[in-house]
Amino acid sequence: MADMKNMGSALAAQFRDLDGRHPGQWPLAPRLLCGVGAFVAVLALGWYAYWSDQLETLDLGAQQEQKLKEDYKSKVQQAINLDGLRKQKELVGQYVATLEKQLPNKAEMDALLSDINQAGIGRGLQFELFRPGQVVVKNYYAELPIDIKISGNYHDIGAFTSDIANLPRIVTLNSMNLAGGKDGSLTLDAVAKTFRYLDLEEVAAQRQAAGKKPGAKK
Repeated sequence: MADMKNMGSALAAQFRDLDGRHPGQWPLAPRLLCGVGAFVAVLALGWYAYWSDQLETLDLGAQQEQKLKEDYKSKVQQAINLDGLRKQKELVGQYVATLEKQLPNKAEMDALLSDINQAGIGRGLQFELFRPGQVVVKNYYAELPIDIKISGNYHDIGAFTSDIANLPRIVTLNSMNLAGGKDGSLTLDAVAKTFRYLDLEEVAAQRQAAGKKPGAKK
């Protein structure tokens, strides 16, 4: 215990009367402590001035590396499934082509209206009304409603609705109302709707109208 006390006293004595003395003339203990303090200060300054930015850059690089690895795995998986994706694309293309064939263009609408009329006449039905309405332009297509009123027997009217459903172009019957007559015949009131492609002018008008809407992106 005496030795430890003597060592403590000797160490404390080295820190006395340092004022006014050049650091090079300080005893060993103060000089070592000063050196350690300077080393720690240099480390702290280096951390804040240089190493922290470097570590942040390394962290960003690690995140980018992980993202690239995930992208690579995704692309490898796509490459493995490439044949299947090509087949799916081909099937989708065929399906879209089939649907496109069911939509006439503007020039073909008269022929479609004639087909609807002939479907009724061919079944021996009497048209009391066949009145195309105003074309309703949607985002990607135009819709033409036709008010129709036909009379005939039950089986012929049923066959007519079946013929309409089997037309090569899309035609739907809406708001149907079937009423019986005094002579035993039936009268069908309905709205037949046909659909067609938009022509280039209509597409341009739709885009222009969309661009003028409030909040539309420029």
